[in-house]
Amino acid sequence: MVNVPRLVIAAPSSGSGKTTVATGLMAAFSERGLLVSPHKVGPDYIDPGYHALAVSSGASAAGGGRGTWVRPGRNLDAYMCGPGLIGPLFAHGAAGCDLAVVEGVMGLYDGASDQGELASTAQVSKLLRAPVVLVVDASSQSRSVAALVHGFASWDPEVRIGGVILNKVATDRHERLLRDALDGSGVPVLGVLRRTDQVSAPSRHLGLVPVAERHTDALEAMRELAERVRAGCDLEALLALARSAPALDAAAWEPGMEPVAANGGVRPVVAVAGGSAFTFSYAEHTELLTAAGADVVPFDPLRDEKLPDGTRGLVIGGGFPEVYAPELSANEPLREAVAELARSGAPVAAECAGLLYLARSLDGKPMCGVLAADARMSGRLTLGYREAVAIGDNALARAGTRVRGHEFHRTVLEPGAGADPAWGVVHPERRVEGFVQGGVHASYLHTHWAATPQMARRFVGRCVSSGDV
Repeated sequence: MVNVPRLVIAAPSSGSGKTTVATGLMAAFSERGLLVSPHKVGPDYIDPGYHALAVSSGASAAGGGRGTWVRPGRNLDAYMCGPGLIGPLFAHGAAGCDLAVVEGVMGLYDGASDQGELASTAQVSKLLRAPVVLVVDASSQSRSVAALVHGFASWDPEVRIGGVILNKVATDRHERLLRDALDGSGVPVLGVLRRTDQVSAPSRHLGLVPVAERHTDALEAMRELAERVRAGCDLEALLALARSAPALDAAAWEPGMEPVAANGGVRPVVAVAGGSAFTFSYAEHTELLTAAGADVVPFDPLRDEKLPDGTRGLVIGGGFPEVYAPELSANEPLREAVAELARSGAPVAAECAGLLYLARSLDGKPMCGVLAADARMSGRLTLGYREAVAIGDNALARAGTRVRGHEFHRTVLEPGAGADPAWGVVHPERRVEGFVQGGVHASYLHTHWAATPQMARRFVGRCVSSGDV
């Protein structure tokens, strides 16, 4: 049973202020000395980075030894992981915490296309038995806000909307009109944030700039967010609402598995790309690799000229290599080290940004040259959930393994698949995608290994068998 107080922060649509409110609440409650567990509905990698910064900076501001509190932002994606894993993943992430704050995705009832409520914030709130706080962009409306809130509160009786936070409110008079309209709605106003002095993070072609690229500025923004939320929201009422969540009947997910037996008992080193160019990863991937018997060692392709000592496997996740193409290209010693590792047959798992880094070139800049393909930026956004099947045996999966993943990029790779593709996409369209050659598995598809933990164990097994460790 899970008894962690919890709130889901949702909105009628994207752009209403969910991230502002959720991140501000995480920071504000952390500053009060609460241990806050941050979560994000959906596949998004960037918001969880801000969430992690919010709880760590808030804990640091609280003092009393809480400055050492580090809790990664974790995703709750019912499409990629399945509804049955939402409760266990939440329990795993929130263990030992005083409060959990879950930021929703898109509009409250928006989920995977043509899949009903699947992967929606509403579905996750029901799976977590968590009250919802609706963040409403109140600009350009007054009494109509009551109709909007009433519609969202009554659409699904199983979704409990416990309060509303009004965002972008213009004046005292505007606030009075909004409060009067909502007075008889049965949904209390738990906060009001003014339109002026909005705190925001810079954006670019795939959304917010990741926190790893602007840590100092992001810290200052976090302090401002916490101050705005403290001033504009009823934190006591919000905490009481969170504590009203009933016990959740879920056993915490564990990455436990039988570790791969290494030669001589020495755990293989798996190098994981990080730094500003490769910021997209799920915390569970590292936990699974470690449980499978690997020593996970991070490195930064922008700065490190060699792979970690003893590297037997390489994981390169998503990020923004297109922003750092000149710097990545200039680090020729590391590019050659990656190519040499791939040539040796060692397992290499590359997703999206990692795929581009392994290519021959990116926007004309030489990359690692592992794949006979060239990448470039395009004006078209490729975005959405995918269902795919492994076409052949590879470092991550056996032939026929079915996965659900997510694609999110503005780049084009030519060709888009090798002689041995990584995946056969079966939904929403049918096509082949990615590359398998030797120990390399490279693809645009992001997957969540908590749904297929055998992928981590298979990868570590390949690390052990690829050479003496």
